[in-house]
Amino acid sequence: MPIVMRLDRVMADRKMTSLELAEKIGISPVNVSRIKTGRLKGIRFSTLTAMCEALHCKPGDIIDWMDDDEYEAAFGKLPEE
Repeated sequence: MPIVMRLDRVMADRKMTSLELAEKIGISPVNVSRIKTGRLKGIRFSTLTAMCEALHCKPGDIIDWMDDDEYEAAFGKLPEE
C-alpha cells in the first residue's frame, strides 16, 4: 500500500519552486525536497495545511495512494521500507 507524493506535480502546475514554497510555509528547502521525493516517515498536518494554502490545493492533490500492482506498474518496483 504505497503512499505517493505528488507535490512536484502540483508545484509545477503552479510554477512554484521548492525555495518559494519553503519560504511561504516556513520550512527548509531540504524538507520540501524530502516531502517531494517521499523520503520521510510522516508529515505534520500543520505542514500539509500550509502547503495546501500556499498552493491553493487539497491534500488529495499532494498525497496519493496506489495498491502494490499500480505502484509497480508506475515505478517498476515497490518502495523500500
